Amino acid sequence: MGETGKEEYKIQSFDAETQQLLKTALKDPSSVDLEKVANIIVDQSLQDCVFSKEAGRICYTIIQAESKQVGQSLFRRSLLNRLQQEYKDREMLRSRSLQAWICYVTFICNIFDYLRVNNMPMMALVNPVYDCLFRLAQPDSLRKEEEQPAALTAGHLEKQLSRSAAGALQPPEVDCLVLQLHRIGEQLEKMNSQRMDELFSLLRDGFLLQDGLSSLSQLLLLEIIEFRAADWKMTDAAQKYYYSEVTD
Repeated sequence: MGETGKEEYKIQSFDAETQQLLKTALKDPSSVDLEKVANIIVDQSLQDCVFSKEAGRICYTIIQAESKQVGQSLFRRSLLNRLQQEYKDREMLRSRSLQAWICYVTFICNIFDYLRVNNMPMMALVNPVYDCLFRLAQPDSLRKEEEQPAALTAGHLEKQLSRSAAGALQPPEVDCLVLQLHRIGEQLEKMNSQRMDELFSLLRDGFLLQDGLSSLSQLLLLEIIEFRAADWKMTDAAQKYYYSEVTD
């Protein structure tokens, strides 16, 4: 799973001392302060949405290395404790910085995607992840959208989502919600299908009843509703409608 080259590339934004600490943690975790390493990774993830998308890969590698080396899970405990702390303060975090909030959701969803216990996602993360996604689906989050061209068409979704994924802009909450559901929606539903039903009921209400939604938000919601209805697969018709090339 972990591609060392990518991990090393992603830590170039740190200072030289921190880079060395992270490189050592990836290869020889028992020789470093793993609680400090966990805090460094979380702190950076809250500041940098691009890093937060790849931090799960780094955390997975450190956890695997520690387990093989000493048969312990100090890093995982430290990481989960810090995630829990930020989870408890999530409304404060969102009020302080929308970008940090979006980065946090991206990070916890990536941790859910990567961390496994007996080859299954961690149950301890299921409800916190759902709670974050439910927050993204609230009316004030759906409306908090960057201004878009009035003549936006379905085919622009590919450009918008690719720009968000590449960190080219601060992704609004609805972008984050759809991206995370594409990534982990299917496995999250397997862990708790009732909450997924409730989440999509909220999304359908948002799509049908909300005033003030941008055309992009409406398209994003419609696309993810159809994506789940097709068993978390992209149909040929949906691919053509939402992601076909368009002429600006």
